[in-house]
Amino acid sequence: MTTMTGFPIVRMRRTRQNEVLRSLVRETHLQASQLIYPMFIAEDINEPRAIASMPGIVQWPLELVGREVERLAKLGIPGVFLFGIPTEKDEVGSQAYAEQGIIQQAIRRIKAEVPEMLVITDVCLCEYTSHGHCGVIHNGDVLNDESLDLLARMASSHVEAGADIVAPSDMMDGRVGVLRHTLDEQGHKQIPIMAYSAKFASGFYGPFREAAGSAPQFGDRRSYQMDPANAREALREVDLDISEGADIVMVKPAMAYMDIIHRVREHCDLPLAVYNVSGEYSMIKAAAQNGWIEERRVVMEVLTGLRRAGADMLITYFAPEVSQWLKEG
Repeated sequence: MTTMTGFPIVRMRRTRQNEVLRSLVRETHLQASQLIYPMFIAEDINEPRAIASMPGIVQWPLELVGREVERLAKLGIPGVFLFGIPTEKDEVGSQAYAEQGIIQQAIRRIKAEVPEMLVITDVCLCEYTSHGHCGVIHNGDVLNDESLDLLARMASSHVEAGADIVAPSDMMDGRVGVLRHTLDEQGHKQIPIMAYSAKFASGFYGPFREAAGSAPQFGDRRSYQMDPANAREALREVDLDISEGADIVMVKPAMAYMDIIHRVREHCDLPLAVYNVSGEYSMIKAAAQNGWIEERRVVMEVLTGLRRAGADMLITYFAPEVSQWLKEG
C-alpha cells in the first residue's frame, strides 16, 4: 500500500517511540540559563508578604533579598528583575531615583551578597507616583518629553548602585535614546538597555498591579501602551528602540502574543526577551490548584512555546519551579 504522502515508507511516528529518540530530535530546548525571575522588593516589611492574586509570589523585605537571590543562583537562574514598592509616593515619583531608594538599596545588597547574579531593573515611575501613571501628569495627561529626564535619572541611579541592565517599561517615546545618551555621558557605555519595545495595554497585568501597588488612580495606560490589535506597529516600536540604542528588545505579555514574538524574531537579530506576565502566571496557578490542569506539564509547554516562537530569554514567575524541574529531568 502506497499513497501520495509516501506512507508506509514515511512513518513520522518512528522517532517518537521513546524519550531518548524524542530528545534526540527535539527542535526547541528550555534551559535554566534562559530564565529571569521577577522580584518585588518592599520597604518597611520584616518578612515576606504574600500576594493574594499570585500564589507562591511574595513581596520581599530588603533584609531577606540576598538570601533568596542566593537560592535562585543555586538553582541556576542567571538573572533577577527588580521592582520596588516604596512607602512614600509623590507626583513625580522621587523615590524612583533617590540614592537610598528601595531598589537602589536592593541592588547594592544583592551585588554584595551574590555578585555573580545579573541584576536587571525596571525603569518606570508607576510604582513610585501617587497617581500610578508612568510619567509626569499635567491636566490629566501623561506628558512624554517632560517624563524622560526623570526616567534617565532613575536609570542612572540604578547603574550607580550596581545594576547590570536597565529596562525602561514606561513606553514614553524616545526614552531609549535619552537613557543611552545619559548613561554614555556618565561613563556607563557598557551598560545594556533591555527595552520593553512591544508592550501592550493588556488585561493580563492585573495581579502585578496588586503586587507592585501600581494601579493608576484615574484613567488607564492606553495612551502610551500599545493596542493589542496591532502587529505592524510593534515592529515600528522595535525599530525605533533599536535605532535609539536598545541592546535587547522585549515583547510583553507573552502567551497571547506569540505571533508578535515570531514576527519580531523574523524582523531583527537582537536578543529577544519575553515577559510571561502576572495574569498568565495566576491563570495557570488557579487552574492547577483546582485540579483542572497538570501544572508542571502546562508550564513547560507554555515556556517551550515561547522559545519556539523565537524568544531568547524568558522573564517568568515560574523560574524557580522550572529550574528545579529541569534539574530533576
